[in-house]
Amino acid sequence: MSDIVAERPGWLTTVQDLGREGFAAQGVSPSGAADAVALRVGNRLVGNAEGAAGLEMTLLGGEFRFCRGAAVALAGADFGATLDGAPVKMWRSTEVRAGQTLRLGATLSGARCYLCVRGGIAVKPFLGSASTHLLSGLGGYEGRALRKGDAIVIGTAATASPRARVADEALRRLAPRKTLRVTDGPQAEWFSREATAAFYAATYRVAENSNRMGVRLEGTSNIAASAAGEMITEGVSLGAVQVPSDGQPIIVFVEQQTTGGYAKIANVIAADLGSVGQLRPRDEIRFERVTLEAARGLLEEQESLIASEELFAE
Repeated sequence: MSDIVAERPGWLTTVQDLGREGFAAQGVSPSGAADAVALRVGNRLVGNAEGAAGLEMTLLGGEFRFCRGAAVALAGADFGATLDGAPVKMWRSTEVRAGQTLRLGATLSGARCYLCVRGGIAVKPFLGSASTHLLSGLGGYEGRALRKGDAIVIGTAATASPRARVADEALRRLAPRKTLRVTDGPQAEWFSREATAAFYAATYRVAENSNRMGVRLEGTSNIAASAAGEMITEGVSLGAVQVPSDGQPIIVFVEQQTTGGYAKIANVIAADLGSVGQLRPRDEIRFERVTLEAARGLLEEQESLIASEELFAE
């Protein structure tokens, strides 16, 4: 039985929800949506619970034939979607009739687009989550990215009525950033004053070999830690900015290793993690240092907006 058929899967399309927290001690990272803000907002548009599973498309979207009618929303990056040839607007709920085909192309902005369907995507949970962990082949749709002909089943995650669209002001406030705000990492003091200044002054380019495990950055400054010797491997948090011996930072991301031995100069704040998920190869970014109190306030502001009626325009 299928409710949606992947006629063309796109470059890397996976089932993702908000991830599986609490298993790092067993070596299992959370995975989940690279831009959780986009997935949550898209789910709210179609009346789902915020954490319902959707389809995450990366850089190049797919083609999906609907075998039955459904309410859908596209959130995140614009992939130039059409429904039977007619343009589909982002950040609004759209009714799809049985037999219609939704087509998405190459990204026009950002790295990832989310297809949220009223009811969510139904797959067998792994450790309480529908998210796909590509490196281990666990979760999601058979633990892998979608392939041509895959049959997708719509779930029962709807909890409210669909909404018309996201308000322009809300989109402005939630827009991805190219200046990522960070707090000091646990080894920040290992870096000299000069290296730290260079880190915050530099413009970094996202490397081609970046992925859901880590966003590798390329810069002209060498900011290697000055502390002698090597650190003992320790737990690594989502958004940690590691600095290996070559001085080129890596942002630890959703399919992260759960432990690591590189010094961490900074950590991307929770409110900006969705921005990391929208970074494309060759994008240029900078870092801005903020206090823990500021980081907490920015997250509270973001959470308040996502949960509020200010999110929508009728």
